[in-house]
Amino acid sequence: MGTQKKLAVLTYGCQMNKYSSERMAGMFQAQGYDMAERVQEADVILLNTCSVREKAEQKVYSQLGRLKGLKRKNPALIIGVAGCVAQQEGERLIQRMPFVDMVFSPQNVVKLPQLVQEVEEKRTRVMALGDNDAWYYHPYPVRRESRVQAWVGVMEGCDKFCSFCIVPYTRGRERSKPLSLVVQEVTQLAQAGYKEVTLLGQNITSYGKRSPEGGNLVQLLRAVHQVEGIVRLRFLTSHPREFSEELMATIAELPKVCEGIHLPVQSGSNAVLRRMRRGYTVEEYLRKVETLRRYLPEVGLSTDIIVGFPGERAADFAQTRALLEEVGYDSVYLFRYSPRPGTRAASLPDQVPEEVKSERFAELSALIEQMGLQKNRGYEGRCVEVLVEGPSKKKAHQLTGRTRNNKIVNFSGEDRLIGELVSVTITRGGPHSLEGELIES
Repeated sequence: MGTQKKLAVLTYGCQMNKYSSERMAGMFQAQGYDMAERVQEADVILLNTCSVREKAEQKVYSQLGRLKGLKRKNPALIIGVAGCVAQQEGERLIQRMPFVDMVFSPQNVVKLPQLVQEVEEKRTRVMALGDNDAWYYHPYPVRRESRVQAWVGVMEGCDKFCSFCIVPYTRGRERSKPLSLVVQEVTQLAQAGYKEVTLLGQNITSYGKRSPEGGNLVQLLRAVHQVEGIVRLRFLTSHPREFSEELMATIAELPKVCEGIHLPVQSGSNAVLRRMRRGYTVEEYLRKVETLRRYLPEVGLSTDIIVGFPGERAADFAQTRALLEEVGYDSVYLFRYSPRPGTRAASLPDQVPEEVKSERFAELSALIEQMGLQKNRGYEGRCVEVLVEGPSKKKAHQLTGRTRNNKIVNFSGEDRLIGELVSVTITRGGPHSLEGELIES
C-alpha cells in the first residue's frame, strides 16, 4: 500500500459490519492512509455491504452506480466490495459492475492488504470468497468510531438456517473467536480508556462453537467481566432457542452486564414460526420472557418482527400484533419480508402481496410508536444512570448516552462528561428516546 493516500468506507447493515469496517479502516491507517472526508477525495473506496434484506442490497448497487463516474475520471481509484453482497454475488457482481476491483467476503477481511497490493501491482480484479480459518486474525489496530463504546466480534456465521435468512450462506457456519483473544482485545480497549464493550455475533448464544478453546457465552461473559476498567458489557444477537436460564442468572449476577436484551421473535403466529423454521413456539418464547423478567425486572427488551412472510394470513398477523401488546417491548425493529436468493422461503407458495405487507407494516409501526411513547413516559420523574457517549444528534449543546437497559437519553451538559457515568432525572419520554436534566455531583 502507498502512503498519504485516502480511504473511504461506506457501511451498510448490522453492527457486525460496523465492526469489520473499523477493522478495515485500521488496516489502512496502519499503512499510512488518512480517512477521506468526502468520497470524491478517496484513493480507495470500500463498500461494506448487507444482503439480509433486498432494500439494503439495492442501496449498494445504487451507490456503485454513482461511483462509476469517479472511476472514469480516476482510473487509478480502487473500488472494493466487502460483506454479504460480495459473498452472495461473487463473480456476478464484477460482471455487472466491471469497474469494481475487489470483491471479498466477511471472512476474508484479513486478506485486504494483500488484495490491494495485487490490484496496485497487477491492475487486475481480485476476489476472495468463501470461508477462511484465519477469519479472526487481525494484526492491525482497529479504528474505532467511538472513544467510549466499542464493538468486539466474537463469532461469525449461523447454523440455524431459518427459512428466510441468507446469513448461513453469506457468513458461513458458526465459528467462534478463541476466548483468550476476546479477553485480550477487551483488555486493550480498557487500557485505551473505553468504558463499554458490546460482544457481537450473528447468533452469539451459540458462542463456543468451533472454537479451538471451546467455552460458551456464560464463560465468555464471566471472563470479560473480570477486565478492569470496563464498566458496562452488552452482547448481540441472541436466538430464543438458546437463551437459557443459566444465561439469565449470569446476567443478573454480573453487575457489569447490562439489562438491555435483544431477543428476536419474528412472528406471533406458531404457523408462521414453523414455516420460518425458528425452532420454538410462541408459548415457549413467552415463558422465556417471563423467566427473564423474573431475573431482570428492569430489563429493556427489544425484538425483530417480519410482516408479510409467505402464507401469513390476517389471523397470523393479528397474533403478531397481540404478542407485541402482551410482551410490551421497549423497542421493535420491524421489517417487510423480502425474498432472499437461495433461501427456502423464497420458493414457498402464498407469497403475500406488497400492498398487504405495506398495510401491515404501517399498522404495526403505529402500534410500536404508541407503545414506545407509553413505555418511555413511565420514566418521567425517575433518576437513571447514563453512560455519556457524545454530542446529541437531536439538539446543539446537548449530550447523549444510554441507560443500562439501553434507553437513549439526551440532556444538557459539558463535553468533559463524555465517557463518564452520570445521573439524570428524566423530564420527558418520547417514542424513541428520553430527555432529562443532569444531576450535578
